[in-house]
Amino acid sequence: QVQFVESGGGLVQPGGSLRLSCAASEFTFSSYSMSWYRQAPGKEREMVAQISDDGGSTIYANSVKGRFTISRDNAKRTVYLQMNSLKPEDTGVYYCNRRPSLPPLPWGQGTQVSVSS
Repeated sequence: QVQFVESGGGLVQPGGSLRLSCAASEFTFSSYSMSWYRQAPGKEREMVAQISDDGGSTIYANSVKGRFTISRDNAKRTVYLQMNSLKPEDTGVYYCNRRPSLPPLPWGQGTQVSVSS
């Protein structure tokens, strides 16, 4: 069964940085565009970044453009999210999954990101 394991979250001050990782198992990872999503308290889950299957193309939500960078390592079946210049509104649980236009695979447990002074 497909499993996503997200890690790398934590508590960070505004302006700080974090690097998230998401490892996939039992999944033809390299065949799919992948996305990072976040769910803030009381809000619906939203996509923040997407990367094509070969890593050659990326898309970002306007709210994170210029601050976040998505990347992937198909040999390790892992997708990353480098988050810089973090803001309090970036707080939430971060998940990875396939791109939004495809039915999602089972969600992982996510990783909590908290931005606060």
